Amino acid sequence: MKVLTLIVLLAASSFAAFAQDQSTDVQAACGPKSASFTVKQDDSAHTPAQPEPGKALIYFIQEGGASNGIESLVTRIALDGAWVGAFKHNSYFSVSVNPGEYHACANLQSVTALGKVVAFARVTAEAGKVYYLGTRARIIGGTTRLEIEPIDVDQAKYLITSSPLSVSQPKK
Repeated sequence: MKVLTLIVLLAASSFAAFAQDQSTDVQAACGPKSASFTVKQDDSAHTPAQPEPGKALIYFIQEGGASNGIESLVTRIALDGAWVGAFKHNSYFSVSVNPGEYHACANLQSVTALGKVVAFARVTAEAGKVYYLGTRARIIGGTTRLEIEPIDVDQAKYLITSSPLSVSQPKK
């Protein structure tokens, strides 16, 4: 009986440590909760860019979802715990990064009746490559869900050439 109790206690403490490590990883992907952005859109024509030498380029594209007003909310994006930009109204922006693994966090800037809406993705960036992550907010069964995931290169290029560039600045 003592052995069984010891095994249960060790398993529980291991699970708690694992859950705590995962929680720390998740929190580390997003930026400070208090940060917020003003967002403007540049409607002039744009074409997809290429990365700087020795760097990778990550595009974040807000894809249109159901016309439910969610897309009008500001969605902010963080890489490894630092907010790198924000968008709204089906727009996009890009970030130049050094090669390596990045943990992306997408989060609605406003905590509304929708609650805390957040999504995560991982990107392993290689020098000279371009990555495209799409975000989409959906209401499924009365629950708001934010998604961030890689999207098809052709779809991404179409969205970049037909959508406004998002220009965001941290609010002071």
